[in-house]
Amino acid sequence: MSDLGKRLGNLLLFAVLATGLVGAAFLTGFGVAWGMTARAPHALPTTPTTAAPAAPPRDLQEAFDVFWEAWKLVQEEYYGEIPSPQTVAYGAIRGALQTLGDPYTSFIEPKIARILEEDASGQFEGIGAMVRMNRDNKLEIVRVFEGSPAQKAGLRAGDLVIEVNGQSIVGYSIYEAVALIRGPAGTSVTLTIERPGQREPIRLTVTRARITIPVVEARMLPEGIAYLRLFDFSAQATRQLRDQLRSLLAQNPRGLILDLRDNPGGFLDQAIQVADLFLDEGIVAYERMKDGEERVFRSKSGDPGEKIPMVVLVNAGSASASEIVAGALQDRGRALLIGERTFGKGSVQLSHTLSDGSELRVTIARWFTPKNRAIHGEGLNPDVEAKVEPGAEAGGADPQLQRAVEVLLQGR
Repeated sequence: MSDLGKRLGNLLLFAVLATGLVGAAFLTGFGVAWGMTARAPHALPTTPTTAAPAAPPRDLQEAFDVFWEAWKLVQEEYYGEIPSPQTVAYGAIRGALQTLGDPYTSFIEPKIARILEEDASGQFEGIGAMVRMNRDNKLEIVRVFEGSPAQKAGLRAGDLVIEVNGQSIVGYSIYEAVALIRGPAGTSVTLTIERPGQREPIRLTVTRARITIPVVEARMLPEGIAYLRLFDFSAQATRQLRDQLRSLLAQNPRGLILDLRDNPGGFLDQAIQVADLFLDEGIVAYERMKDGEERVFRSKSGDPGEKIPMVVLVNAGSASASEIVAGALQDRGRALLIGERTFGKGSVQLSHTLSDGSELRVTIARWFTPKNRAIHGEGLNPDVEAKVEPGAEAGGADPQLQRAVEVLLQGR
């Protein structure tokens, strides 16, 4: 085997078999709606990989002999430039992960891993929009932040980004696409988008800026109903939500609307704590590992939001941690769900830091509601269906919110 082959083999096997663990940020600076990450105290100690992995099993070694056989021929015969060992190794890792058929088990290069770490602060430089990979594996705009460069440039929820600065991102991972869109404040990026209802793609140029990610929106509605919107389950979600909840409850509202629409998820511990704000003692969720081990997450009595009548707004963008909270409130009869069927992301990823600063995120478990409903691939069905017709939000109307107010005023 050539020296290049040996170096590739060591790096590839090291990456695949690495065992060190770290906590991980849940979204990128561009805003990624992708799921839920386990971290302390619901993860193993957060230390990076440093020790060499154990020797791989013989059958794995034999299987990779074919890879080296093929790569040797490429080295000898390919008419063109051979990529760097790192590029080939990263490609091999991605290819191996694709065989799992799980889009949430993913490999993240060091540059993008640093972006994810930066986003844990809640501030970034970018365009100010939330994205996800839709079911057709296209990068979809889920939400545009109020007053953001994305909004000023005319981006809308539902737009599909197909090119960045003239470069196609079809087939890119969500992290690779986000890395191209991100950039220093004051610089520009041109996005080519497909917009529902329009035949031809649209090109929009966005000037990047410093963005602060909103976490909670709180206000009293004219009908005397308290309104709380949670945008994500970042590290400060529970604290900020609790503070705003207490402020609203001091105004003696007739009911409460918890809005989880387009909330992509976040940290598992925040999901449990947010649910606990509204639930007395009981089960919030079950987490089951592949070996059958089960962990039960529970709520305790004594939190401020346990008594007030409430409903929860959900839609197709409500995913992961949002579904844990909504599912717990629905199963335990605490709140009706109003809106549309949720995304259906019911798995937990654990993030491993590899020796070169890259990350390997591995699906380690799936979670279930208090009534043992599996959400993964299914989603939650609302108790009261309320759809948004195309163009309704552009006119300032919010039929789902209006329906939620009606349900509360009618006494559920």
